[in-house]
Amino acid sequence: MDTPAVLLIGGRAGVGKTTVGWEVSVLLRAAAVPHAIVEGDFMGQVHPAPEGDPHRSEITESNLTAVWANFSRHGYRRLIYTNTASVLPEATGMFERAMGAGVRITRVLLTASDATARERLTGRELGSELEQELAGSVRKARLLDRRAPANTVRVATDGRLVVDIAQEVAAATGWIRPHSAHGS
Repeated sequence: MDTPAVLLIGGRAGVGKTTVGWEVSVLLRAAAVPHAIVEGDFMGQVHPAPEGDPHRSEITESNLTAVWANFSRHGYRRLIYTNTASVLPEATGMFERAMGAGVRITRVLLTASDATARERLTGRELGSELEQELAGSVRKARLLDRRAPANTVRVATDGRLVVDIAQEVAAATGWIRPHSAHGS
C-alpha cells in the first residue's frame, strides 16, 4: 500500500475514542497490518497558545506533519488518529497537507448518550474540570452530529464491549478482513 491512509476516530468526551483506537491497533497488530497511532489531543497540548494560533491548530498541524514524516520515513502508510473534532470537514486539509494530497480518509464518529458519557467522564475525570468536561461533551456531541460529513461511519458505544466496537471501526477501514463480533 503506497497511498497513505488515515482512520479518524472522533466523538464527544467520554465516548471512548482513545480506548477504541488502541483496540483497533490490537486488531491490526493481530492481522500483521503495519500502522501508527496518534492521540490527536497531544499534538496541540501547549500553554499558552502560540502567538497568532489561539486555537492551536497551526501547532497541531505542524506536529502532525513532523510525526507523520517520521512514521512515513520508516515505511508506515496507515495512521489511526483520535481526536474529538477530527471527523469534521475542516480537518481534511490538515491531513492532506500532513500526509499528502491523495491520503485516503476514513471517518468514524463514536456516539454515546448523555447519560453514558456522564457516567464515563465521572469515573475518569478526577481533577477539577469535571463540570467543564460534561458541558463540553454535550455541546460537542450536538455539533459533531450536525456537522460530520454524510460519509462518516457512526458507531454507537452505549452498552457495548470495546472489542466489538473496535471490530466495527476496523472493518470500516478495509485494512483487515472483518471478523464476526464476539458472541455472534
